[in-house]
Amino acid sequence: MSQHIGRILFRAFVTLLMVTTLNFILFRVIPGDPSALLLSGARISVTPEQIEAQRQSWGLDRPLFPDQVVDYLSATLRGDFGYSFKFRGRHVVDLILERLPATIALVGLAQLIAIVCGVMLGLYAGWRRGGAVDHVATGASLALYSTPSFWVAMILVVIFSTALGWLPGYGAYSPGANSLLDYLRHLALPVTAVALGLIGQYVVVARAAMSDVVSEDYMVTARAKGLTNGQMLMRHAFRNAMLPVVTLITLNLGYVVAGAITVEAVFAWPGVGGLTVEALNARDYPVLQGIFLLLGASIVVANLMADLAYGLLDPRVR
Repeated sequence: MSQHIGRILFRAFVTLLMVTTLNFILFRVIPGDPSALLLSGARISVTPEQIEAQRQSWGLDRPLFPDQVVDYLSATLRGDFGYSFKFRGRHVVDLILERLPATIALVGLAQLIAIVCGVMLGLYAGWRRGGAVDHVATGASLALYSTPSFWVAMILVVIFSTALGWLPGYGAYSPGANSLLDYLRHLALPVTAVALGLIGQYVVVARAAMSDVVSEDYMVTARAKGLTNGQMLMRHAFRNAMLPVVTLITLNLGYVVAGAITVEAVFAWPGVGGLTVEALNARDYPVLQGIFLLLGASIVVANLMADLAYGLLDPRVR
């Protein structure tokens, strides 16, 4: 078991190192100079000398390899993600931590709702294949799974915010309001948009896993031994059907820190997704690197959790 955990940890470390390196290269190939983009918004004309001076202050004039790469890797190992180009004087870590609670509240709550509703519905549909619940759940889940989340978000805004006026469709608080109830009202539609897409995924995967388990030989043997449906479900079917579902859950949990960027854009939700869009438009390399490194690390940790959970659920993996 210790060797199995050691291999998992080593793979996670190597993967994270590769993600860190690629994270640096990725944003350097994006067309556009961040200093020119930001200074072009100044009210006075900006000379080429001023742009070059700004490039020097940000270290963009130094050779990409090895100077900028070495500086980036050494600073990352120290936990220093640098300072934002766009939000001058703000540390990248402070910017991300400022936006992170809103994203965790949005995607975390949506994940919880989707896991409870989607997994249970998918497992039941797979256990009762061919029934009315199976047909309805499968059709609705495929429709939700194939629909972009931003499209679902816009439909929710049009119906429940614009037409009916039941719920707000913009921001996290109403003007002049700062209460928990007002926050939850603003959170309702974004959470619903994200949860509907995730429920579709969980139902499809859980149903397919349960359908495969039901047709296994050991299930036929269990039925022949006289076990009831409840005993067969809890002793044999549920645990084996959860293996692919656990993988999906852990991978989706890894995206909590990144958030649903498109959904946040539709609802102007002040999370990491909105910060990503702002930094991308300004070619703010430090902020983009910090966000995507956080995303990469969360995915690596999620895969690590999935591997460990597999070992617990299925001893053959060890």
